Formats: sequence, structure tokens, C-alpha cells
Amino acid sequence: MKNLIIILFGKNEEILHTLQRIITGTNGWQAVIQQDLSTCKKYLSSYPVDILLLSSGLSTLEETEIMDHLSYLDHPIGLIKHYGGGSGLLKNEIYSLFPDLIPGK
Repeated sequence: MKNLIIILFGKNEEILHTLQRIITGTNGWQAVIQQDLSTCKKYLSSYPVDILLLSSGLSTLEETEIMDHLSYLDHPIGLIKHYGGGSGLLKNEIYSLFPDLIPGK
């Protein structure tokens, strides 16, 4: 099974911790919380990351800057804009980027 590293970038700490709990509850998935644009960019540039998940509270400028930053990286990173919904929706968004990880396949 492929391990996934997912960056959770947003401003609402409570929501980010909930997302982190859901993600880390899946075997092999790790979630790192980032709330600062500059720190998030540095992390994405320095570590192997599979997914950047945008969460609530970001300004339009922050979203644009972080998405632009992805195009400068040497490795592809999946992008999910997740602004609500249950844990099933979140997992389906992740599986849509990595369909080989769908249980039972």
C-alpha cells in the first residue's frame, strides 16, 4: 500500500485537527497542518508531499499563491479544495487522485 503525505493548509485550527484525525485514521496516510503561507511553501519545497488540501479561512490571494507555487515544484502534488462535507467525501476526494488505493480494488 502506498503511504500518502497530505498537507492541510487552512486557517481554522479546529477544522484542520478534525481533518488530520480523519486522515491519520486511515492506515498509511499522514497529515501535516500548515496555517502560514510562507511556511507551507517551504514545506512543499523541502519534503515529498502527495496532496495539498486547501481548507477554510484562506484568502483568495493565499489560495492563488499556493497553487502557483505548486507549478514551480519538481514533483507533482495533487490538489484538493475541501471546504466541508463528511469524512466519506474527504476520502473520496483523496481516492479520486489515487484510485489504486480504493479498498477492495
